[in-house]
Amino acid sequence: MADSTCLIALERLGHLDILPALFEPIYAPREVAREFGLPLPWLHVVDLADPERVLFLSASVDAGEAEAIVLARELGLKIILDDLRARRLARRFELDVIGTLGILVRAKKQGILAHLGPLLAELEASGFHMTRELKEEALRQASE
Repeated sequence: MADSTCLIALERLGHLDILPALFEPIYAPREVAREFGLPLPWLHVVDLADPERVLFLSASVDAGEAEAIVLARELGLKIILDDLRARRLARRFELDVIGTLGILVRAKKQGILAHLGPLLAELEASGFHMTRELKEEALRQASE
């Protein structure tokens, strides 16, 4: 289950291909697809079975994150989220959460990416927020 932040970040890096290489199939709710804006042949856009739950979560997180959390719970899927508040909320619903940096680390470990450091610098330059500690941990996990 993808959120738009990850899709946007990977698109800026020119590495959207990482997601279908690591996960198959990949789902997203309609709001995430709308926020991202570009159709992706491998992204399965799915309607929510219970859209009423989104109203409750929208008080805490944005609409795309709320829909992604609800859909991940409905389908029993791992969810890709970067926003700390959304990640905490997803964990309260007992969802398995990974972020964009986790995706990049996994891609590096599986040999899809040669180097992580330059991509993290590029992400930061594009406005993607990460703490120094999170960046250092990602580099450590990627053996860089």
